[in-house]
Amino acid sequence: MARLLAVRYGLTAYQYDYHDARGHNDRRIALRVKLGRPPAGPDPDAAWVDTTPPEMAAETLAGFPTRFEWAMDDLRALVSGRPVIAEGWGLRPELVAPVIDSPRRMVVMVPTDAFRDRQTRELARAAAVGSGVSDPARAQRNRLERDRLVAEDAVRSADRLGIRVIEIDGTRDAEAIAGLVADHFRPYLPPEET
Repeated sequence: MARLLAVRYGLTAYQYDYHDARGHNDRRIALRVKLGRPPAGPDPDAAWVDTTPPEMAAETLAGFPTRFEWAMDDLRALVSGRPVIAEGWGLRPELVAPVIDSPRRMVVMVPTDAFRDRQTRELARAAAVGSGVSDPARAQRNRLERDRLVAEDAVRSADRLGIRVIEIDGTRDAEAIAGLVADHFRPYLPPEET
């Protein structure tokens, strides 16, 4: 959505997932070392197979505040003559709400279970956990359930804070969803670029 809106309205898009996976890796390694953990991260089986989805969700949620600060560092350092739109699963309602002046400046998008299942069937990247696990099917089930639990938590947090939630169920294409998001952000968007 951020990329579509960036093109449509001349915004600068910040992709949390991209920066978190690449630009923050040095910080992630330093934090693991500081905590006495292996620099490379946990064994793939320990992370995806020999755990439970509630444990995985709790660990993910516990890590978001630190990762959010890293994203905020990126955003504070971002120099752009255009308004910035940021997206990504680590931009949690309870973390973003204190730094925005209105709940209208955020929207939470979550997939329905049916849409998540469809993505898993149709998108190779959605069906893959990664290499090195002893039980790929269990790792995938754990990941999907973890993601569902994290999404449920985001919805609860958004509801509590008065932040709009849009469920993505696959019945509307990306342009239609971008239109919904643009309508939500209308007071803050410049005129559409032609």
